[in-house]
Amino acid sequence: MRRRIALALGGAAVLTASLASASLTPAAAQASPGLIAAMQRDLGLTATQASARLTQEMTATRVLPAAQRAAGTAFGGAWFDPALGKLVVGVTDQAAAAAVRQAGAEPVAARISAAKLDAAKAAIDAAAKASPAPAAVSGWRADPRAGSVVVTLRPGAHGADVDAFLARAAKAGPVTVATSPAAETASAGTVGGDPYYINGNTRCSIGFSVQGGFVSAGHCGGVGSSVVGWDGSWMGTFEGSSFPGNDYSFIRIGGGWWTAPVVLGWGTVSDALVRGSWVAPVGTSVCRSGSTTHWHCGTVEGLNETVNYSQGAVYEVTRTSVCAEPGDSGGSFITGDQAQGVTSGKWGDCTSGGETWFQPVNEILQTYGLSLVTA
Repeated sequence: MRRRIALALGGAAVLTASLASASLTPAAAQASPGLIAAMQRDLGLTATQASARLTQEMTATRVLPAAQRAAGTAFGGAWFDPALGKLVVGVTDQAAAAAVRQAGAEPVAARISAAKLDAAKAAIDAAAKASPAPAAVSGWRADPRAGSVVVTLRPGAHGADVDAFLARAAKAGPVTVATSPAAETASAGTVGGDPYYINGNTRCSIGFSVQGGFVSAGHCGGVGSSVVGWDGSWMGTFEGSSFPGNDYSFIRIGGGWWTAPVVLGWGTVSDALVRGSWVAPVGTSVCRSGSTTHWHCGTVEGLNETVNYSQGAVYEVTRTSVCAEPGDSGGSFITGDQAQGVTSGKWGDCTSGGETWFQPVNEILQTYGLSLVTA
């Protein structure tokens, strides 16, 4: 029964322990000991290094809005640099460098502004909506570190349709071609266990508690689909769902289930409290909780990426180096105590490695007019 309490309520003992640890020092103390342990395992850090990095990342996240304003039209994107331990901001005009530095970030020269790079990526998105991208195209993203839109192709991809897609993309702006395996969604057939099942035959993972229910992935179920919890009791119904195009959903709960600001630790790490949803910059560490593989960590590799699933393209997702497996779909991505998004799809697994995409939680909240349940 503990897992239902931890998932639906948080549990008095869990909340007390988490709140006690949260009263220590800066950002690192806001994270559960288990999250620190997961970062040690997956990022090759010591406990001291993981704690220091979380503190640096929290600072970088909060510096970002002021640094972007300081850069103005010269803003060329931003990312966290673990070697420097701070936020790096690209600037297309060195006249903005001093203001960016004063805001607390490290300025570097950028070849193209973030606005122009995002516009190029949006143009490729628009073209793909009118004429779907070839299956051999894994996805594309605006990458400020590369100063271009990075288009990823499946290994060995070739053909006239691929060449035509790349030619159209190049007309929108600077393009770099990379190789990446095809992404796939990470839902699973019923195999027993928790946390929730859709119409009795698909298992997915809860993302974050919101007022009235929780958010998860859209490919897990359509509007009206019924949901039961890990114990088989009725849990609620999909009130909103979008896939492809987007990959998010809102499940309104009932049947005695209630919400709490908790990300489940599965008994292997401490449950984590959620205190907000600040967006983590590229390069920041991020950890994922899912019903199949539980806790795993990695880094944010790209924002505003389009991933081309076999069911169709999904836009504005975030790419990470975290692994995932079937059944992890919809699960929580969190940095420190800040909600980031819900698991959408992946390639690879947690044995050989891979990458995972998440749908940013703030877009889901805005779309459905929801509020996170926070500590």
